[in-house]
Amino acid sequence: MRVIALSTLKAFWVERPEYRDAEAPALAWYRLLQKADWAQPGDVKADFGTASILRDGRVVFNIAGNKYRIVVWINYPYRVVYIRFVGTHRQYDQIDVQTI
Repeated sequence: MRVIALSTLKAFWVERPEYRDAEAPALAWYRLLQKADWAQPGDVKADFGTASILRDGRVVFNIAGNKYRIVVWINYPYRVVYIRFVGTHRQYDQIDVQTI
C-alpha cells in the first residue's frame, strides 16, 4: 500500500513532545502498511484484527498499546491509504471520524 503521508505522522510527535512515545509504534505501523496489499476491508482485518472498519473506506487503528489512534481512508482499487487523523483516544472522541 502507498501511505499518504508520513509527514502527517511525524508532525504528531515532533510538534508535540508529549507524544514522542508515539514515534516507534507509528513508524512500525507505517512500515507494515507499506508491505500490505489490501483489496477489501477483510484484508485489513486479516492483518490487523483490532482495526475498526467503518463506512466508506474509513479504518481506525490503535497503536502504542491503544494509547493512540490513527484514522485512515483507504482507496482499495488504487492501494492507497490516506492518513486523516493521528491522536490520543481523548482527541479521537472529539472528532467525527466520517468527516475528517
